[in-house]
Amino acid sequence: MRIDHAPFCGVFPPKCQPPSDQQAGTHLKMSDQGLTNEAAAAACKAGNPITKDFMMQQTMLRVKDPVKSLDFYTRILGMTLLQKFDFPSMRFTLYFLGYEDKKEIPADVKERTAWTFSRRATIELTHNWGSETDDSQSYHNGNSDPRGFGHIGIAVPDVYAACKLFEENGVTFVKKPDDGKMKGLAFIQDPDGYWIEILSPNNMVSITS
Repeated sequence: MRIDHAPFCGVFPPKCQPPSDQQAGTHLKMSDQGLTNEAAAAACKAGNPITKDFMMQQTMLRVKDPVKSLDFYTRILGMTLLQKFDFPSMRFTLYFLGYEDKKEIPADVKERTAWTFSRRATIELTHNWGSETDDSQSYHNGNSDPRGFGHIGIAVPDVYAACKLFEENGVTFVKKPDDGKMKGLAFIQDPDGYWIEILSPNNMVSITS
């Protein structure tokens, strides 16, 4: 869910109702209205059969200080550290985290590696050694020019309860649940400033309707 541009109104007020596919006509460009439902469907093609077992496995974020980031993603967001990989010759470390039961992590290192890379929707935190003490080092979160990467999203049972926890722990908010037109949806920042959407699946029905 994006919140960076005014034309996206979340729950559309009368003046912000998108035109129907029939009303839009062929004379409107994508810059006027985005793709119609038909155009979006037409742009999507059936994948090659070989892609049947492909899956979304990881999103990588570069982090300045792994101590701060690991604390945030485990203690604040409740993730589990699945595995850590050190690359001394290239002076960086990878930390893989996700919502998995610690009891299911294999003890054998090779089995654990295969298991880690078979998990869905993990976060890969990349730490380049020494960045934590470099005052000039920071990472671009993609939400200011030049814009690119936007955010990751975390689904929670209760957005307000989650945000109460975040407030109690001094987490930085981009948007609190009752800010703006999209109620019950929040955005927070991790220690490096990356945006994280906090959403409730059921509430998204009303937000996107």
